Amino acid sequence: MPDLLESLPIYIRIVKGIKDAILNGDLKEEEQLLSTTYLSKTYNINIATVNKAINILVDEGLVYKKRGIGMFVKAGALNQLREERKNLFKNKYVKAFLDEAKRLDISPEELQKIVKEAIEEMNK
Repeated sequence: MPDLLESLPIYIRIVKGIKDAILNGDLKEEEQLLSTTYLSKTYNINIATVNKAINILVDEGLVYKKRGIGMFVKAGALNQLREERKNLFKNKYVKAFLDEAKRLDISPEELQKIVKEAIEEMNK
């Protein structure tokens, strides 16, 4: 099966990679990002593409520039990303889950039981 991320523009994949690194704890708040020049040369990507990704992260308030030093993860970026992902999770997955439960006429009590069983199976 082809990697779905490969169909995304490179700059979007860079943005996603950095966001995932922050969420996973690989990049901590106030930690410096790899330089745009390093990323460009290492991955053989046009520096304008890397800059486009970094500018998106700046616009979203996740990273900031220390003049003459480089780009850093902004304090609060982790919580911001968690909140964004929680909202995405709710709007994309939970609402679809509840819509399907409604179509199947599953009661709230039965739904709770199903979720509890799934969690128990997952933790085995």
